[in-house]
Amino acid sequence: MTMESLLAEITRSHFPNAPAKPAQVAAFEARVGWRLDPDLRAFYLHCDGATLFRPRPDADYRILSLAEIQRARVELRGQDDDSKGSASWYTLLYLQDSDYVLVDVSRQKDGRYPLLDAYHETYPLEVRQIAASFGEFLERALSSGNQFFWLKE
Repeated sequence: MTMESLLAEITRSHFPNAPAKPAQVAAFEARVGWRLDPDLRAFYLHCDGATLFRPRPDADYRILSLAEIQRARVELRGQDDDSKGSASWYTLLYLQDSDYVLVDVSRQKDGRYPLLDAYHETYPLEVRQIAASFGEFLERALSSGNQFFWLKE
């Protein structure tokens, strides 16, 4: 599916926030020191976060707003220290029970960042890639029936 069709599906059947303004995107990029890839930029200009399948607070998939994204090691371990995880891992989705999907901004393939599973009990020792891009993640999540697709692999 194209990113446009994925975004249309979110608008039609899920719970999107209002779009981020270009100035919010620019402020976010200045704050974190990296640029959104094309999939993430399209998503945030379409909606500044969303929940999939159910509204808050009961959503298993909550895509964070730009204001909520931060270094994973700060969110999960409370310290901005290399012993607490990579400086290039940022929170992107909250999955309930302090579990997250992260974006790794140190790696790109075809100009897109990979997404990682970060289970709070084993973070940062066990973090694994679950999608090559946000678009791939979104397509698989939207077709999952509200299940965490990567746990079945």
